[in-house]
Amino acid sequence: MNEVKTIQTLAVDIGGSGIKVIVLDETGEPITKRSRVETPDPAKPDPILKEIVSLAAEQGEFDRISVGFPGVVMDGVIKTAANLDSDWIGLNLAAVLSERLGKPVRVANDADIQGLGTIEGKGVELVVTLGTGFGSALFLEGKLVPNLEMGHHPFRKKDTYEEHLGRAALDDIGKKKWNKRLEKAIATLQHLFNCDHIYLGGGNTKKIEFELPTNVKIVPNVNGLLGGIALWKE
Repeated sequence: MNEVKTIQTLAVDIGGSGIKVIVLDETGEPITKRSRVETPDPAKPDPILKEIVSLAAEQGEFDRISVGFPGVVMDGVIKTAANLDSDWIGLNLAAVLSERLGKPVRVANDADIQGLGTIEGKGVELVVTLGTGFGSALFLEGKLVPNLEMGHHPFRKKDTYEEHLGRAALDDIGKKKWNKRLEKAIATLQHLFNCDHIYLGGGNTKKIEFELPTNVKIVPNVNGLLGGIALWKE
C-alpha cells in the first residue's frame, strides 16, 4: 500500500527586524527547525524576496506557502507597509512569491496570523504584537475582523499606539515609561472591546515588567508562524 503524502506548508513571517520561516505539517505542527535572518535595510521587496527564497531552499520540501506581512493585505496585494519600504504598496506578494518558488501562496497580516495560531475561538479575543511596530488582530467567536491595524489609530495626545509603543518609542523613552504606557494601553483596549482574552506577542514582550491582568497573557513568537496553516483552511 502506498503511503499517503501529507501536505507541507512553508510558513513565512516578514517583520521589521527579522524574516523567519518554518515548515508545518497539515495539523500546524513544525517539522523543521525555524530559520531566521535580519530584515534587509532598506527593506525593499527584492532583497526581502531573495532572503525568503534562500531560506526556503534550506527548509527542504513543501507544497504551499503562507506569509505573514506587517501591513494591510487584500487578496495577496500589499496595501500598507508602515515599517518596511513604501515600494511594497501595490505589490501582489502572493503572485510574485508564487512565481519565484513555484508553489501556491496565501498572504495575510502578520498579527492576524499570530492570532490564528493563538486564539481559543471563544468570545472576544484580541491579539497585540509588540515589535518594530504595534500589530493587532481581533476575533469574535474565532472569526477574524481582518486588517484592523489598530496600531495606527489614535491612542494618546493625538499620537498612535505605534508611535507610543513601537520599538522606536521604547528605545527613546526607556523600559520604565514604556511599561507605564503599555499598562494604560491594555486598560484602554479592555474598556474598548470588553475582551475575554488579550494575548501579547512579539519580541518586546520580554521587556514587560508589570503584573498583567488575569485575562492577559504573553504568547510565544513562534505562533506568528504556526498560524500560517489556518490560511489554507476553507
